Amino acid sequence: MQIANPIYDVVMKYLLEDNKLARLLLGAIIGAKIEKLDFRPQEYVSNVDTRKIASNRKKRGDSPFFTVYRLDFSARIRLPDGTQQMLVIELQKAKFATDIMRFRRYLGNQYANPENTERVKVLDPKTKRNRYVKKALPILSIYFLGHRLRMLEADGRPVVRISRFYTDAATGEVLTQKDPFIESLTHDSIVIQIPELKKHRRNELEKLLSIFDQTYKTTNIHILEIDETTIPAHFLPILRKLQGAIVEKQIRDTMLLEDEIIEELEDKERDLEEAIEDLTQEYEQKLEEKDKVLEEKDKILEEKDRILAEQQRYIEALMQQINQKK
Repeated sequence: MQIANPIYDVVMKYLLEDNKLARLLLGAIIGAKIEKLDFRPQEYVSNVDTRKIASNRKKRGDSPFFTVYRLDFSARIRLPDGTQQMLVIELQKAKFATDIMRFRRYLGNQYANPENTERVKVLDPKTKRNRYVKKALPILSIYFLGHRLRMLEADGRPVVRISRFYTDAATGEVLTQKDPFIESLTHDSIVIQIPELKKHRRNELEKLLSIFDQTYKTTNIHILEIDETTIPAHFLPILRKLQGAIVEKQIRDTMLLEDEIIEELEDKERDLEEAIEDLTQEYEQKLEEKDKVLEEKDKILEEKDRILAEQQRYIEALMQQINQKK
């Protein structure tokens, strides 16, 4: 089966705009059933205007392009113990390792966003009456990375979960209770390394995420050739959605535009790396010259100290001769 390559932002958006399929994909990633999923307001999606990047392509129009593709959802999930929980899911997809500062900025915005709260009913211990208060929603960050994490690369782990747990600092005991203060100020994350998906099909999630495996690219990099028999049956609607994206002209055109802009960004990144390397070499050369100057200075000071010591010995010898004549 041929499907549109979901590593492209426009294809990812096309897929996740289908609420049922978004719940299916995100639920598999977080490992919980999503009972309700809502897109957050789209003004929280960060974009870069192509006018600033590809001004020489004015004839193509000024369509937006995402260097870090970001979608926010509010979700009600059912945990394995049967309890329900509301949370904010922040999905980000990045093409460059240098995008980490953008991740931090977006995450800061999530914590500062007053919309990331819910009204909950609590019992006032003084009045013994129920009242409504605002409670900060937990945040779950999902990162799709187009590059490998250096420290994890050798281990070949395509999906890494970062989960918090409470411990008693003195005894090391793991605490099972959850506190709103801690839950409001810390968060869990899931990191998906797309280059590490190759040949990893150890569980259902890795089988599903194989739709992002770039080793399945055909001669047309916009299209992947997937063996649908390797995908669990209940995930096949996702494949059919991606299959339908191939015939969408707007999607095909936008993928071409993404290719061109990414190429320019990669050129700029290479230019920046070369400039940094040149500056580093220049700086090291100056440091080397400075070290040589300091070394010469040390030699001069040593010679000066030697001459002063000789002078001191000469003066002492003269004083000794004078005292003997007396």
